[in-house]
Amino acid sequence: MTYAGNISAREAWELLKGDPKAQLVDVRTAAEWSFVGVPDLAALNRAVVRVEWQIYPSMERNPKFEAAVAERLKAAGATEATPVFFLCRSGARSQAAAAAMTAAGFAKCFNVVAGFEGDLDASKHRGHANGWKADGLPWVQA
Repeated sequence: MTYAGNISAREAWELLKGDPKAQLVDVRTAAEWSFVGVPDLAALNRAVVRVEWQIYPSMERNPKFEAAVAERLKAAGATEATPVFFLCRSGARSQAAAAAMTAAGFAKCFNVVAGFEGDLDASKHRGHANGWKADGLPWVQA
């Protein structure tokens, strides 16, 4: 594994609550943030760091991802030793992002395995089986 590990959305929330410097990075596209919603960390007096891993609509890998995330994390008071949780729709892009930021020098990068919307349920819908929304964690429509 090339990053600190996989955790559930609930575990990420608990760790964010327990560590005021820990950060959540949402790597989905701007379209997903707008149409699906975003985690809400207002109760923790923090904002989600949002940087696209792939740029919509081409879905090409964002060549400025690492630099943009590092800049925003440092602006939020994080260091290379701060726990950082990466989230996407279902845990695939965020896994790649966690690995990339580990390679960029951040030692505690975690992948939120079921992401914001989670796995498909029996009806082939997301948002009900697992993930940030299904776990009842705070989120808002952007």
